[in-house]
Amino acid sequence: MTDATHIPMAACPACAAAPSAERLAALAPAREARLVLSLPGAHCAACMVTVETALQTVPGVRSARVNLTMRRVSVDARADVAADDLIPVLAGVGYEAHELDPGLLSATETDRQGRELLMRLGVAGFSMMNIMLLSVAVWSGAEDATRDLFHWISAAIALPTVVFAGQPFFKSAWASLRVFRLGMDVPISLALILASSISLYETWAGGHHAYFDAAVMLSFFLLAGRYLDHRTRAIARSAAQELAALEVPRATLLVDGSEVVRAISEIAVGDLVRVRPGGRMPVDGVVTDGTSEVDRSLLTGESLPVYAGPGSVVAAGEVNLTGPLTLRVTAAGRDSSLHRIADLVAIAESAKTRYTSLAERAASWYSPLVHILSFSAFGYWMYATGGDLRFAINISAAVLIITCPCALGLAVPAVVTAASGRLFRKGLLIKHGTALERLAEVDTVVFDKTGTLTLGAPGPTNLADHPEAVVQVAVALAAGSSHPLATALVKAWTGDVASVTDLHEVPGYGIEGQWQGARVRLGRAAWCGADEVDVTATYLALPDGTTHAFTFADTLRPGAKAAVAGLMAQGLAVKLISGDAAGPVAALADRLGIADWVAGALPAEKAAAVALLTSRGKRVLMVGDGLNDTAALAGAHVSISPASALDAARVASDIVLLGQDMSALPDALRISRQAARRMVENFGISAAYNVVAVPLALMGLATPLAAALAMSLSSITVSLNALRLR
Repeated sequence: MTDATHIPMAACPACAAAPSAERLAALAPAREARLVLSLPGAHCAACMVTVETALQTVPGVRSARVNLTMRRVSVDARADVAADDLIPVLAGVGYEAHELDPGLLSATETDRQGRELLMRLGVAGFSMMNIMLLSVAVWSGAEDATRDLFHWISAAIALPTVVFAGQPFFKSAWASLRVFRLGMDVPISLALILASSISLYETWAGGHHAYFDAAVMLSFFLLAGRYLDHRTRAIARSAAQELAALEVPRATLLVDGSEVVRAISEIAVGDLVRVRPGGRMPVDGVVTDGTSEVDRSLLTGESLPVYAGPGSVVAAGEVNLTGPLTLRVTAAGRDSSLHRIADLVAIAESAKTRYTSLAERAASWYSPLVHILSFSAFGYWMYATGGDLRFAINISAAVLIITCPCALGLAVPAVVTAASGRLFRKGLLIKHGTALERLAEVDTVVFDKTGTLTLGAPGPTNLADHPEAVVQVAVALAAGSSHPLATALVKAWTGDVASVTDLHEVPGYGIEGQWQGARVRLGRAAWCGADEVDVTATYLALPDGTTHAFTFADTLRPGAKAAVAGLMAQGLAVKLISGDAAGPVAALADRLGIADWVAGALPAEKAAAVALLTSRGKRVLMVGDGLNDTAALAGAHVSISPASALDAARVASDIVLLGQDMSALPDALRISRQAARRMVENFGISAAYNVVAVPLALMGLATPLAAALAMSLSSITVSLNALRLR
């Protein structure tokens, strides 16, 4: 049986686009099929080798490539090779796997924008160093032809550099101007163009001063800020897209008693669909034939499987565990419950994007003010000097450069980068650029239960209460089942086991066998003739008519108790919302000291609860790991998920908990508040710098080069202040 409490997805999405039909026909007599499987358990190079080696032994598989970052494997195989052929092979080498739809994954996951920014930053830095060397010669007293030669060499280096390195600013500025808006990149672009133009004119006219070093220095510092900003804002994929990819792309349709594999788009309401053990439900439907147990932890958070038989309602995304089921389809494709959750996530994600960072709010008034100052300086000095265009443009350019928002652009990214490094060492990965700012504003924390505060893995609690001979029989039966409780029982017992033969699993009920010539059973209370206890348990029926209940409890995640206590000590309201049954939720809440808890919450109800708290003015931190938490994670003010979470949940969250220990959560809030203070301090430094420097530029006491040096000093000061967080 497969425990689907956590199904992070992983693969090489760059390989998701299948080769063209023409190329395939030329390369092979049989058309290849591209399959993508998620590998929740893959985490190291040894996993990569094991998975790839195992898959390449399957007849028809041409190649297999594991992407550890995405926890996926991409497989090239003949068209007659299906995911159902590969999943058991991976299970045999110890890896859980689930099929993804490659058509719904990004064709490429490469960070093209980040690479381009880094390349332009490198070019600007290299050019800046060379131009500064030439400028030193000019400052040292080079005259006439020598000075002009150095200026022309500087121009030959600087002008192509500004054109190339300034592309991100020029494109953004033009996009702003086309819609009659003054963005941050408009004054930046003007400063770069003016500094380069004035320098070229001065060089052509044989002037004493050229400011190519200022233009390239501007490009370098601005690109540094832009790259830091990009790195802190980069979110790999849309969570809604990940949820869509989790939908089963094909289903086994029953047509006149025969099984035919069809795409989900071809499945209609009323069709009959066969789902084998270990497979995910491709559609919403009602069971018409067969009995089994269904793991619906992805959708509801229920920690244990539930019985499914004729008349039972199942939903897309649930996992069929022990027996084949035939379903009559009630909803498929875009109408399925899984797709409705994806729609909820998409809506929540779009709402979160309306949050504006401190830098964006500052830019809304900063950019117009810069232009007003620059144009005012130009107009005044044109009037004061009787129309000296050259002098007026120099002062206007100096004002633009000295007010250039380098420090403003670095104020937030530099702090986020420093704080992110500190949190990373504590086991927390910041994924979103505004996550720290939002985390600092949190006043309410909402936890999921299964897989978040607990590890989602049951453990026996009363083995010592049973005679050893009884435990030996129970473990021998449990060894023949992959049910989560049976697996936990086997893992917990280290002693000898009884000799039980003729093991036979009855889907939906349990497992039975022969011991000392008589039948013994391990499974549900009613099937074993036992009185049901009020906690999670499995029951053993012995030949003498006695029954024994083996009870289980979910394992508490390390640091969970310390995290809850630390958050409460900071004055935060803590709430537990789970899809699990009331009994386990109440027990956990009492164990952790959480007074406010809700059980049996569906995904939409979790998202609605977070939305209700938000509408009451609360700033909610949501901590969850499952598909049923994804919409709530996306809709919360800020969100955290464990690295073991379903990939869609990790994508929807702003921060990822890299290890199992949760004790760092209170530290994360404390550091986020420190980071928010550093951001405000950086804006103060930037403002103080402008209060001193701008009047000097307006009075004509600062050349464009002096302005660039002053701008660089403010940027360095802001960066050093951010580094205090380390």
